[in-house]
Amino acid sequence: MGHFKKLIFASRIVVLLVLSAATPATAATFDGNWNVQIASSNSACNAGTSVSIGISNGQVASNDAMVAASGRVAEAGSISVTLISGIKRAVGFGHLAGASGSGTWRAALCSGTWVAQRI
Repeated sequence: MGHFKKLIFASRIVVLLVLSAATPATAATFDGNWNVQIASSNSACNAGTSVSIGISNGQVASNDAMVAASGRVAEAGSISVTLISGIKRAVGFGHLAGASGSGTWRAALCSGTWVAQRI
């Protein structure tokens, strides 16, 4: 019986090692530069803008000196991002697949949608 428990334990270790090794490669699927088109249907808000972001190993960063971006892309493509420009802050959620993505965003007084294309 002790041998069987050791075999189960060893199998679990191997599975965990394989999963942890696969995660960076999967996150890298979305690596690169992305152009994000941001839109709002609220007339009190800016009608829309474009932001360039970069993704490296699943981490989101800004390619624009005027906008700070941070966030994370999960293995399956779910993305959460925070954009900050001056005193303005917006949080976005959505999904990336292949070379495109879409989602929603919200800020203090505004909200809307976004679409992204890999550059």
